[in-house]
Amino acid sequence: MAIGLLGGSFDPIHAGHLQLARDALEQLALARVRFIPAGQPWQKGKVTEASHRAKMVLAAIGDEPRFALDMREIERAGPTYTIDTLRELRASVGEAVPLVLIMGSDQFERLDTWRDWQRLLEHAHLAVARRADALLAPSYLLQEYYNAHWARPHVVHEAAHGRIVEIEMTPVDASATEIRELLARPPSPARDSRLAEIVPAPVLDYIRAHHLYR
Repeated sequence: MAIGLLGGSFDPIHAGHLQLARDALEQLALARVRFIPAGQPWQKGKVTEASHRAKMVLAAIGDEPRFALDMREIERAGPTYTIDTLRELRASVGEAVPLVLIMGSDQFERLDTWRDWQRLLEHAHLAVARRADALLAPSYLLQEYYNAHWARPHVVHEAAHGRIVEIEMTPVDASATEIRELLARPPSPARDSRLAEIVPAPVLDYIRAHHLYR
């Protein structure tokens, strides 16, 4: 039973993250998806306190029994590196369980900046999500890597790791940057309507209760 892994700063989690998880869940027939908030994202600057980000994830996924919160990156000291997370997960689930690291095409195009990126496939498959009208534009090195490891989606159930598959992402116009900017503005009908479109209601409730992003 393949397990999906969706990492990120989730600052805050929004409709785009949830849609990506749903698309991966359905298109790859995953047993579940683990949301893994980053502790100290080494490629980003200051982020909201990890406990708040984790609780927002928990609020967002509460109605979906196939979604789960994984705290391992928050609980691990030091900068967050995906390769360390995959090694830990592989050790905990054993060698036979397929793991699928889910990422957007924009993340894949920066994959060669990640620590030990060429070793990720030793522990998991990669599922690259793209919109129907979008083309991947990776570097030459990444394109070669992609070509060498590409497979049809069903392959994630035939091996525990080692392949790159594509999924099609349902378009969702949402970003954490926009949400933070909206929350920093004074309330207005237009602002509040936009927030309601892209932020799950329980997450908005949590943000307001804890006065985040002001």
